[in-house]
Parts: sequence; C-alpha cells; structure tokens
Amino acid sequence: MAAVPTQANADAVVVEGVEKSFGSVHALQGVSFTAPVGSVLGMLGPNGAGKTTTVSVLSTLVRPDAGRARVAGFDVVRDAASVRASIMLTGQYAALDDLLTGRENLVLFGRLLGMGKKESKQRAGELLTQFDLEEAADRRVGQYSGGMRRRIDIACGLVRLPKVVFLDEPTTGLDPVSRQAVWSLVRDLRHEGVTVLLTTQYLEEADVLSDNIIVIDKGRVIAEGTANDLKARSGPSYCEVVPVESSDIPAVATALAGLGEVTIADTGDRVSVPAPDGATTLTAALERISTAGIELVDIALRRPSLDEVFVKLTRSDAKAETPETADAGAQA
Repeated sequence: MAAVPTQANADAVVVEGVEKSFGSVHALQGVSFTAPVGSVLGMLGPNGAGKTTTVSVLSTLVRPDAGRARVAGFDVVRDAASVRASIMLTGQYAALDDLLTGRENLVLFGRLLGMGKKESKQRAGELLTQFDLEEAADRRVGQYSGGMRRRIDIACGLVRLPKVVFLDEPTTGLDPVSRQAVWSLVRDLRHEGVTVLLTTQYLEEADVLSDNIIVIDKGRVIAEGTANDLKARSGPSYCEVVPVESSDIPAVATALAGLGEVTIADTGDRVSVPAPDGATTLTAALERISTAGIELVDIALRRPSLDEVFVKLTRSDAKAETPETADAGAQA
C-alpha cells in the first residue's frame, strides 16, 4: 500500500530536533525549522555549518541519528521512497551524460520516470523553451558552458514537477546572466506552488529570493526570520559618509560626533552614524559636513545588509561558545 502523507497543515517541510554525527563530528545538533507550501526558504551558513547535511537528510541520502523530518507529508525515514518521488535535488555539480544532447538527456530522464516516448519528447521541448536552451538542444552536453549545464541539470529534475525542490548552492561558479536565469526559475517554481529550499553562500541571492531565511552555524539554527527581520537584528538604518580625501576621515568623525556613535569603516575611507530618524539624521549630517567645509564623494542612508547580519550572527555565536562546546563546534 502506498504511503499516505501524515501532515494536515500547510508546511511542506517540517524538521524537528534533527541530529547527525559522522564519527566525532557533530554535523547537526538539534536542527528544527519549517517551510510552508509554495515558499522559498533560504538556508545560510559558512562552509561546514551543516547546510548540505541537512539537505542530505531531507532528501533521504543520509539517515538522521535523532529527531524527525517530513517532506511533502512523508517521513524521511519511514516513507523514504515516497519522499524521493515528491522531490527534486540539484547539487553544486551537474549529473548529466556528456555524450548525449540536451534534448536526449531530458527525454532519457522522462523515460526513466515512466513517461511514454511521445510524452517525454513533448516535455523535453517545453523545458528547453522554458530554460532558453532551444538553440543548444541538439548539441552534446559536454560542449555546454557551465551556466548551460546548470540549467539543463535543473531542467532534468523538473521533467515531472515535484512538490519540493532542494537547490544546494545552484549558482556557485555561474556568471551573472546564468545566475539571473536560475533566480527566474526559482520565482517560477514558487508561482507554481512548489516549495524551494535554497542553500547558498550568496547573501544577495537569499535576500532577493527567500520568503524566510534560517542561518545555520556549527550544526545549529542560530537565527530565523525574513530578510528584513534579520537585518533589523543588526541595528537600525545608518548614515554613511564618504569624503573625497581619506585624510578628512577624522574631521568627518568629529563633525558627526553629536549625532550618535560614530564608526569608521575598516577600509578607512568612510564614516557611519546611526540614523534612527532616517532623512532627518541625513539632513543634519549633511549640514554638519558642509559647515566643516568637507568635500564628499557620497552621503546616503543605508540599511544593514545580509552580509553584515551574517557576520554579526556568526561572530556572536562563536563568542557565546563555552570552552566545553568550542571543540564540538569546531568539529561541526
């Protein structure tokens, strides 16, 4: 008898206290999160944080040591076959037959999934159009560029539209045009009601695409929320001032001192001050700079970027470690 989904809510992915160790390395230490149906969940973390291990558990490639997880309503341990039938997994490197053309690869995947010859060819044509690969359709994949290989690889995973898609750093090494094509694909999938779990080291990518973001470090979820939620944790907007001459930095800092805590960038070419009052703070800063007679390259209001959030969160997490947990964290 076929497995029946156990979930009755709107979450396509449910992870509860999942743990996984490889010998003495504790890759996952009680990871928990959810992803609603038809949403994009961004998963951020430094190398070795546990992102790929999490994806491996959810895609049934690795069995968890503790905790439980459900994907598309199926338990990843008890109903592994049903999970695999409901998902698409694309890693950092394309798994294609270089001797076959793009069209032939797509048709092959369709046939392996039980589709008839006519249906497979029709679906291949649709995907080649969707991924802008029509001109290269009948060329061997071995002759494709990196961006084209990534697109045809993802297309092969979509021969049958899955309920959940795992994109494990899908744009690593791609040029800007190819990255934009993958971004467009993610938006299309969400529009079609497919849930996407996106692991990435490009923070801009998570900011642009994700409905919600989790940050994993040393095998633990250390933060969760929308991009705006996470940015708010790094402080309010700030006013950034860049003088024409770097030698004027001390004078700029002196001029802005009455507006709040002044910070000089590590690059030594700009100064920032908190701007809780937004444009009012910006106007006051400009007046002070003008009075001091300092010529500027730029002055503007900024919001914390996800890069700043990421650095702050991971540094805070490292400082929070006790001597007893530091060794385990380093291993993860």
